Amino acid sequence: MGAVAKRAEAEWLLKAAARLSPLDESHARQELAEIASAAREEGLARLAKFLAGKGEGQDFLAAVFDLSPFLRDTARRRPRILDGLFDQTVEARLKAIGAAIDRAHLAEAISESSLMMELRQSKAEAHFLIALADLAGEAETALTVRRLSDLADACARAAVDFLLRDAHGQGKLKLPDLDNPSRQSGWILLGMGKLGAHELNFSSDIDLVVFFDPEAPAIVDPLDATELFSRLTRRLVRILQDRTEHGYVFRTDLRLRPDPGSTPLAIPVEAALRYYEARGQNWERAAMIKARPVAGDLAAGAAFLKELQPYIWRKYMDYAAIADVHSIKRQIHAHKGHGEIAVKGHNVKLGRGGIREIEFFVQTQQLIAGGRFPELRGRETVPMLGQLAARGWITADARDALARQYWFLRRVEHAVQMVADEQTHTLPDDDKGLERIARMLGFADAAAFSLALRASLQQVERHYAALFETAPELSTGIGNLVFTGDVDDPDTLQTLHGLGFQRPSDICRVIRGWHFGRYRVTQSAEARERLTELTPALLRSFGQTRRADEALLRFDEFLAGLPAGIQLFSLLQSNPALLKLLATIMGAAPRLAAIITRRPHVFDGLLDPALLTELPDRAYLSGRLSDFLEGDRAYEDVLDRLRIFASEQKFLIGVRLLAGSIDPARAGRAFSDLADLTIGAALQAVTAEFAVRHGTIAGGAVSLLGMGKLGSRELTAGSDVDLILLYDHEPDAEDSDGDKPLAPSHYYTRMTQRLISAVSAPTAEGVLYELDLRLRPSGNKGPVATHIDAFKKYQRQEAWTWEHMALSRARAIAGDASLCGEVEAEVAAVLGQPRDAAKVMSEAADMRAMIEAEKPPRDLWDIKLIPGGLIDLEFIAQVAVITARVEAGPRVTGTAEILSRLAPGFADAGVRQELADAYALYLALTQMTRLCLTGAFERDDVPPGLSDLLLAVADLPDFGVLEAHLKETSRKVRKDFNLLLRAGRP
Repeated sequence: MGAVAKRAEAEWLLKAAARLSPLDESHARQELAEIASAAREEGLARLAKFLAGKGEGQDFLAAVFDLSPFLRDTARRRPRILDGLFDQTVEARLKAIGAAIDRAHLAEAISESSLMMELRQSKAEAHFLIALADLAGEAETALTVRRLSDLADACARAAVDFLLRDAHGQGKLKLPDLDNPSRQSGWILLGMGKLGAHELNFSSDIDLVVFFDPEAPAIVDPLDATELFSRLTRRLVRILQDRTEHGYVFRTDLRLRPDPGSTPLAIPVEAALRYYEARGQNWERAAMIKARPVAGDLAAGAAFLKELQPYIWRKYMDYAAIADVHSIKRQIHAHKGHGEIAVKGHNVKLGRGGIREIEFFVQTQQLIAGGRFPELRGRETVPMLGQLAARGWITADARDALARQYWFLRRVEHAVQMVADEQTHTLPDDDKGLERIARMLGFADAAAFSLALRASLQQVERHYAALFETAPELSTGIGNLVFTGDVDDPDTLQTLHGLGFQRPSDICRVIRGWHFGRYRVTQSAEARERLTELTPALLRSFGQTRRADEALLRFDEFLAGLPAGIQLFSLLQSNPALLKLLATIMGAAPRLAAIITRRPHVFDGLLDPALLTELPDRAYLSGRLSDFLEGDRAYEDVLDRLRIFASEQKFLIGVRLLAGSIDPARAGRAFSDLADLTIGAALQAVTAEFAVRHGTIAGGAVSLLGMGKLGSRELTAGSDVDLILLYDHEPDAEDSDGDKPLAPSHYYTRMTQRLISAVSAPTAEGVLYELDLRLRPSGNKGPVATHIDAFKKYQRQEAWTWEHMALSRARAIAGDASLCGEVEAEVAAVLGQPRDAAKVMSEAADMRAMIEAEKPPRDLWDIKLIPGGLIDLEFIAQVAVITARVEAGPRVTGTAEILSRLAPGFADAGVRQELADAYALYLALTQMTRLCLTGAFERDDVPPGLSDLLLAVADLPDFGVLEAHLKETSRKVRKDFNLLLRAGRP
């Protein structure tokens, strides 16, 4: 038996030079036994026997499967991979896998799904073998990264060749050579970063940039080429990165292409060359150092890179370029080793003394000197350290130390990723996790590994301290702020964090985008310079909103829509109050921020010195609207201009409320006047447009009855609009007199539907208002347009109590003046009918109880629905109106006015005051929250800037005090509700 085991072991072709020890010996043996069992089930007798035996090979595998759950699971699922190592070395097997991948696209019955399966299975096997060889010490780290890169190249080539043949089969391309589809296809795929440099890490994604040559022989229609190659690129990404039951091949990132937010996935070479020459930045030059054609038309890729040489390698550096390179260097400047480096949780790529520092130092030297010294133009990091030393840029000692530490840190990075095949560069922050990494790397324990790692990181830091001694401090008075390059400056991250940003790295990326020149507003050098000068003040202002990240991201959306920026940036710089207002909008008022993001020119209104002194009353709004609609305009143009006007004026009314120049009640009236005027204008436009085709009805007239908050003139920034459309005509009127005549009822129904569409249908300029017509007679069951006689009859004979309560807020807002007068008189008459007060109160109380049971409030801040909330107050006012419990005087529809005029016999002065105060509080809080938020008020996620605004409108010092006040107010209102409508019963 011993001889068999020995013979089996002799045939095992992976020799472990490294001795690894498991975390748990007995657990490791158990893992090995389970894999042996899986081998037996698949009929792999020699592997099962080998794993059951004893020796260095078994010890190595037991340790590996104990230390790496990812490798253990792969071995369990596919023991045949291990069995193959009896027949071939890792190197020979990897070559065979590579050859099979290269042939994959030539298979007879190949399809996209079968290719995806084959690539995933081949990649999984190769990945597993590369990891085993690395952990065994059979492969140096330099060989491991080359093997991983070759594997990625092969998979990308196979997918590209398949897609090209598929496009040829569909007649989209005409390939000169079907056996070599990529040749002269014009499809260029450049591998960037670590893939381009043949330095891929174990769980790396791959960075690709895709171009195409429209003049390539294979291209049938150059005009269709952008769409074709973008579609092929999208499929390529799906083939490589979609997770299926067989796993994934490589996560694929296309974001290093020129201006990724606004360019197609595949870019014509001429457009790319123009971009790099006109707008390319130094970080993009640095990225292009590592670019390498990895798939597709390799000759075209090489030709493209040759064309790009003058952009990447400048013979003479201008002042701005040198300053920019110095700032890139500054970003990866080590912190000169203040204090111990914590090993737990250390990022070996980006942290102090990490991989990125070595790579970036090499790249910055290449950018500065590569134009004059062609030997400094290589892609790989360690060979370039050798060239830098050969030219005297660094010492031989620095070269040797940095090369040694580079490969050591890359080994550490691989071990971290091999645990679970995760793209992470951060060491575990727990003892067991750190012990696992230490043992994967062949250390006796975590303490020995920590010692070695710390020494490595400090050695890198020491060399960096010398290399960057002369680097300038880029400071702004509030801390370091550097946003060039494509990597985060640690000091800048700290500054941003100190200013209140929770995701400083994301913020850095956004601000780098400003300097990118993608937005129209930052395309001129002068605008970028002004914005750079303004940035510290902007960041400070956004930080003070205490929702800094959200504020800045909204500001970024705002910038994206601006046509130009020099004037705005200068104004903000010289006007701190305007900057503070902008920061408040961005940080506390997402609804307002969304308006100026959609329509940046609305912001111009804020530059009007009279803005905060002019009151937005009906006359003011009416005059502005007339000016805005002036001239003979097409129907669709009128509807769009109404949307623009309403959106701008909502914003400006909101800003006045935000700035405290109008109070919440006046804001409610202004929002309502705006709705009256714009919906009235929409009705006029619809009436005229409708008459063109259908003519008019003899004696026809229309009146719009505003209900709900529109009727009571208490609209908020986010309110829907409740309407009833009433019409009248000659008693004997027949069909309309147009080309397409309609009977009166059909005519007004169709016209109402047209009005609903005119007001509520989304156009390029959004929606004017969301309309709700459910308060019409018979609700949704009734016709959308109601004849005035039918309305009168229904209200007097059929309407329920709740419908008369709703009618107490009704107000004619637009339409024929005579019919509006008749409607108003009818409403007053219906409301004035004698009623059984006790019955009405009982029904109202029952209705309130039913609402409470069916729609309970979310929390204290559900001000409408809480017991003692807005509904209680509105019900009190409405019941008072229809039971004649209001003092004599002109009819009013506003809840506040009705509550202030409750009859003394119904509510004494103390109750009236309590109700009025409560309504003022609720209105203030509701107006401000609806102004600022698009969704519900979430107590645990209130923007701090909004908290401050709520405290200001409530005139209270603290949020806890405000909540206590809200609770107490609702308690008093419920007590008064019970007193008035339930005769004191709770």
